[in-house]
Amino acid sequence: MLLTGSVICGVIFFFFLIGIRIVRPTHRGIVERLGKYHRFANYGYNWVIPFIDRMYQVNITEQMINADKQEIITNDNLNASVDAQIYFKLKPDEESIKSSQYNVNNIQYQIVNLARTTLRNIIGTMTLKSANSERGKINVKLLATLKEETQSWGIDIVRAELKEIDPPKDVQETMNKIVKAENEKMAAIDFATAIETKADGEKRAAIKRSEGIKQSRILEAEGEAGAIQLVNEAAEKYFIGNAQILRKIEAVEKSLMDNTKIVVPSNAELVNVIGEMAGVLPLKK
Repeated sequence: MLLTGSVICGVIFFFFLIGIRIVRPTHRGIVERLGKYHRFANYGYNWVIPFIDRMYQVNITEQMINADKQEIITNDNLNASVDAQIYFKLKPDEESIKSSQYNVNNIQYQIVNLARTTLRNIIGTMTLKSANSERGKINVKLLATLKEETQSWGIDIVRAELKEIDPPKDVQETMNKIVKAENEKMAAIDFATAIETKADGEKRAAIKRSEGIKQSRILEAEGEAGAIQLVNEAAEKYFIGNAQILRKIEAVEKSLMDNTKIVVPSNAELVNVIGEMAGVLPLKK
């Protein structure tokens, strides 16, 4: 009897153990009983009736899927290779989890095909150039369409981003040549502008130097004129009638200061020679 009780307790304990389910914080679950929805399983400890209940766990963290690369004919009849990434996550409430399991089959597959179809509809009305320059607008339209079409799936489309819009190889080579030519043109314009700016600067500098020299000479001339005027005034005051003679003497003095050599005849007096140079009558013997 004791053995039978132990066996029964062991079976019950084993039955209890195999019914334990642990749900991580990154997941939520639903419990079905005999193929019918029974209850919502939150994160943490849960227990189900073995062989009768069945738990399905789903990830509620943000997930990323690639919308496989596809060829799209643009409005200007060019084949563009387009690739995109879609970010989504399941909403953690009970109704959303039920919707993700019962309203749609294979969420990721459905999102990829919906994104590919939406991209064909959007980019097909645009030229290749406008599609490349207006990626932000394409992302906004793609996100809005995905959100609207997946409202009953219990998911939240977080963002949609274009990865690539590649033109055909020959078109790409032509575009690269155009860009290179434009860059070379801008470089040539910048170089010419720099040369012009340098020449203009040198011109202004030369004008400034000329003006400085001119002003310096004017000031120098004014200074000399003022000096002559002062000398004349002094000569008139202290050497009345002899101002010109004083100026000549000063000229002789400057000449002698510069180590000027004077040849004196052997039969002439030095004082008479100096007097003749200064315009002063020589002394009579």
